[in-house]
Amino acid sequence: MKHNEVVLFLVLGAAIWIIGTIYFAYTGRSVLETTQLRYWITFVTSPVFSAVICVGILRWRHVAHADWASAMLLLTIPGMIGEAMVLTHLGTFMPRIQETSGGKYGALLFATYALVLGMAEAASWAARR
Repeated sequence: MKHNEVVLFLVLGAAIWIIGTIYFAYTGRSVLETTQLRYWITFVTSPVFSAVICVGILRWRHVAHADWASAMLLLTIPGMIGEAMVLTHLGTFMPRIQETSGGKYGALLFATYALVLGMAEAASWAARR
């Protein structure tokens, strides 16, 4: 992967994280502090939506399937670092969300990163076979 691509994926990953964090900062209460059904619908749809965006970026940049795992890591690392800061200071970064909702938010993030990275690893593994 070229240096330009590495920088682009890191920048896009940071942008996706910022947009997603702002979105959940404003709408998270209606998802995290509501009915169980609404939370679980979001728990399923949000990771899928994120995966579609990330796969779209990889296809847009014509990343070979064998390189999907490393490219996806570059897309997700800024968000994982950023969310570590957000989760440790939830009341500061997301004052509309109750501190007790941090666990639900963290679980949603884990599911999202697991799906996105798992899909990329599966694609890379299949391409190397």
